[in-house]
Amino acid sequence: MRNSAKNGWSLFLLLLTGIVLGGFIGWVAKDVKYLTWLNYGQQFGFSEPFQLNLGILKVTFGLTIKITMASIIGVLLAIIVYRKI
Repeated sequence: MRNSAKNGWSLFLLLLTGIVLGGFIGWVAKDVKYLTWLNYGQQFGFSEPFQLNLGILKVTFGLTIKITMASIIGVLLAIIVYRKI
């Protein structure tokens, strides 16, 4: 059981790394003529942050997720690396 929990965490960290690195590579490649397709994707989230004013405390919530082709490739590579480990 302990081994499966470790594998679950390593998969989660590899997927997160693949998403972040893929998104970064897509952002860097957005101005390269033949690599602009890497930054193509859809953005999800709130158009404006949600604000909760409690008088003495003001809390702001916001979340935006952009899924690009590069981040999808990063996730696929992370899964391949996970299966090789």
